[in-house]
Amino acid sequence: MILRVVVVVNLLAALSVLIGVESPGDVPRALVGAAGMLELPLFIVVLLLYLLQPALAKRAAPPVWTVVGGLAVGVAGLVAVALDGPGALPFWRRVGWAALAALAVMAYFDYRGRRYSPALTEARLHALTARIRPHFLFNSLNGVLGVMREDPKRAELALEELADMFRVLMKEHKELVALDDEIALCKRYLDLERLRLGERIQVHWDLEFAPVQALVPPLLLQPLLENAVYHGIEPSLQPGDISVRVARRSGEVIIEVSNPIVDTPRNQRGNRMAQANIRERLALFFDLEADMSIDRRGGRYRVRIRLPYRRVKS
Repeated sequence: MILRVVVVVNLLAALSVLIGVESPGDVPRALVGAAGMLELPLFIVVLLLYLLQPALAKRAAPPVWTVVGGLAVGVAGLVAVALDGPGALPFWRRVGWAALAALAVMAYFDYRGRRYSPALTEARLHALTARIRPHFLFNSLNGVLGVMREDPKRAELALEELADMFRVLMKEHKELVALDDEIALCKRYLDLERLRLGERIQVHWDLEFAPVQALVPPLLLQPLLENAVYHGIEPSLQPGDISVRVARRSGEVIIEVSNPIVDTPRNQRGNRMAQANIRERLALFFDLEADMSIDRRGGRYRVRIRLPYRRVKS
């Protein structure tokens, strides 16, 4: 949100400069001058709003708009008086521009809030989660069918595990879930995959520094592990290892899943769909505070997710 405020206000300032200059050669100097007058009051206002955010979050929109507009105008006026000098813009122009900029920023966030209303967000989350379930069910049932004749008791136990898993999966995934619940779900999934692949799957869990009470989007890890099995284990006749590392770093949770790169042509569409799905759900839950990156180094395919640390309420 802070980034968006800074970007929107600076874009408005740049647009004002482009409209006001008489010749293209004056643009660089005018932009530098505008930045010199703008950045200090902008950062002061952003800092004050950051400090006031807990109190403002409990208020209705009209009082908040009044506070934001008043802060912008007041800080702009004080800075204009303090830094007034030769060639400076008139006081009324600075204050008027600050009021217009505050109005534009608040209108932008109001539009964005309406565009991404809770109802629309819940509908999109439901649709994204529904895309995962059929694929998950298909793979899990294949694993059970693979051992049904050879080991009926193991198959029966696997079906019971699968039923327990789908009790979890069929819930409405509107809210974040505890990280330890997500990890438990993934371990059950990997147990089912071992029915098909046996000892070819070797999973290394690095959870020593995992914040198990952290809140994460539901079905965040399972699609990554499914892709790791499909692209890193199944194509090879040799055993392969999947590495999962979860740790807390300051106010963030870091999740890494890596698997060996197998030089066998396979359909990459499912991989891209799962990754796009996860990216969109991270954006719906955390906006710009979370991201996902992918790299290929040292013969391994690594997915890294960074998201803000939020703890389960006790």
